[in-house]
Amino acid sequence: MGSVLTVKNINVYYGAIHAIKGISFDVNKGEIVTLIGANGAGKSTTLHTVSGLMRSKTGDIEFLGSSISRTPAHKIVEKGISHVPEGRRIFQGMTVEENLQMGAFVSKPDRIAHNLEYVYEQFPRLKERTKQIAGTLSGGEQQMLAMGRALMSDPRLLMLDEPSMGLAPILVDQIFEIIQNLNKAGTTILLVEQNAQMALSVAHRAYVIETGRITLSGTGAELAQSEEVKKAYLGG
Repeated sequence: MGSVLTVKNINVYYGAIHAIKGISFDVNKGEIVTLIGANGAGKSTTLHTVSGLMRSKTGDIEFLGSSISRTPAHKIVEKGISHVPEGRRIFQGMTVEENLQMGAFVSKPDRIAHNLEYVYEQFPRLKERTKQIAGTLSGGEQQMLAMGRALMSDPRLLMLDEPSMGLAPILVDQIFEIIQNLNKAGTTILLVEQNAQMALSVAHRAYVIETGRITLSGTGAELAQSEEVKKAYLGG
């Protein structure tokens, strides 16, 4: 299968606060791997560290066999990691298509049209709204746009931070169906999600983060059946 991402013993601080405490995990080619845990457990901080927005004091992060621990964030995008942040962060005043074009800034020019077509194939709703101002889209459509924009750079690894946040249950189902479709089409995905039930239902493997440490790991199915996980995260 081959490892796409290997995180080894990272320790991350916000000033004096020790947010990530010696986390290690890996993501293999073709997998959906999810990080679940309570609010403030360190899930988003982990993604920010992988994407170069924060730095670890220790350890290493390897992407496709090369260290990216000291690589600037924009170079990490060029290498093939796309990060869809929590809260979507689309360009509100631009059209749908302009937002997507912004995602293609590291793409080879001859790939842009192909990638745009692929995004519209995965998100037909966006194709219907190419000229619409992004800020006027519904929450679900804005999430689709944020994901579509990330796909415009041809990522080898797509990192999604809380894609279901604030969405109605029917839209959550749609977003997770899209996540599975993207994965079946060949995209490796690292997913951070508070909706543990949905995340574990689509994940090949999962890690539980509690107060900056990984406390449990296993397949999505194994963790969905774990009494500890049921009690803490699945309302069991």
